[in-house]
Amino acid sequence: MNAPEKIRTTLANADLQAAIYAATGRLMKKRAAVVGPEILPDYQELRTQAAAVKRHTLENLDHYLEQLEANVTRRGGKVVWCKDGAEVAGFLTRLAREKSARLIVKSKSMTTEEIDLNEELEHAGIETVETDLGEYIIQLARQKPYHIVAPALHMTRYEVADIFTEKLGVERETVIEKQTMLARRVLREKFLAADIGVSGANFLVADDGAVVLCTNEGNARLTTTAPRIHVAVAGIEKLVPRAADLAVFLKLLGRSATGQPLTVYTSFLSGPRREGEIDGPEEFYLVLLDKGRTEVLADPERRQSLCCIRCGACLNHCPVYRKIGGHNYPWVYSGPLGAVIAPMYQGMMRDPWLPFASSLCGACADVCPVKIELPKLLLEHREQIVRIQTQEGRNRLEKLGFRLWAWLMRHPKLFELAGSAGSVLAPESGGWLERLPGLLNAGPARAWTSQRDLPAPAARSFRQLWRERQARS
Repeated sequence: MNAPEKIRTTLANADLQAAIYAATGRLMKKRAAVVGPEILPDYQELRTQAAAVKRHTLENLDHYLEQLEANVTRRGGKVVWCKDGAEVAGFLTRLAREKSARLIVKSKSMTTEEIDLNEELEHAGIETVETDLGEYIIQLARQKPYHIVAPALHMTRYEVADIFTEKLGVERETVIEKQTMLARRVLREKFLAADIGVSGANFLVADDGAVVLCTNEGNARLTTTAPRIHVAVAGIEKLVPRAADLAVFLKLLGRSATGQPLTVYTSFLSGPRREGEIDGPEEFYLVLLDKGRTEVLADPERRQSLCCIRCGACLNHCPVYRKIGGHNYPWVYSGPLGAVIAPMYQGMMRDPWLPFASSLCGACADVCPVKIELPKLLLEHREQIVRIQTQEGRNRLEKLGFRLWAWLMRHPKLFELAGSAGSVLAPESGGWLERLPGLLNAGPARAWTSQRDLPAPAARSFRQLWRERQARS
């Protein structure tokens, strides 16, 4: 099913539409309740400071990456540099075989979703289990996340009950709290049996060599401490220079993502267990992933997309995402964020419709905690796509149309005549045109009217009305 067909199916699903609006609406209201001037009077200043810190870090990324590696190594950990997902999967596969590991537990990580890590490890014969409840449901359903923060946002408790019955072999249970306990019982056994725990990273602290994880379920702490080996997988852009900088980001992340002043669990992990400590892994590896990030970094304008802290606020406030949902976006990242970064990482012409799936209302930029200019980046993508299509000859008809329009605008008499001719299309009762008639409904015009109505031309042009007014006076 192609993108337009999938989108139409989503739009026609009343239950799914209600679920998306209810979930994103709750997140919007919760966010609004904790960022108001009476609650957090310096909220805008925090956004400005966070943006400045991230931009400074990206401009000096080589320095801070070297500092991070030195401090991780100093604390007994090892840093692994990977250019793409295949190298990450290859490293973990070799590590698992070397350590005779048969089971890997994972905490929520969009970076590992980005590189299809679970599937790659599964192909290598290594069992990998998600431990975040939403991600666990999605894994059992063999789906990708529907939302960055709430991956199973689109599912009802009845659908979850069916999945648990089919995949876990339990009696059908529709009470949410009991569903949670079912998952908890299964996952506790996995935690105790796992040899390796894999996590992502919300932030990496250069001057301390620490991995910072922000969660609400506590599963990340079990993932990173119960198994004897902990592997953190993070994009190279997750850096902040100092531990002191986290005060700004932690205030913004929870508020922007779920409307919390602070996530329930904020963990600072600094290498393997040291002498005298009673818990923690015996070995620690930090996997730093590029996967196109250095190419984005080289572009002064698009570089700002690397500032993203994956809060999902742009999704919740986007009128397009709230209509078409997360699975209609071609990559694991959806909403305005996905429309911006997917073309950068996967190729501008892979899904050329994507940057155009935006109203450019600016709501995403207004709520972004690090002030990424998402509408501006979308416009730049559109410009590049149109330029490529024109160079490839795919926009010949549209290009010809604009040339004819420009010529007509330079000839007032002919322009007036064309306007008068347009009145023939006007229905007697006025209103809107669902589609243009005959040969006019072709090419770009057909694409336009397939998704929206056009106002019908007026029966009399402005020039005619003006002349009549002049005659009366």
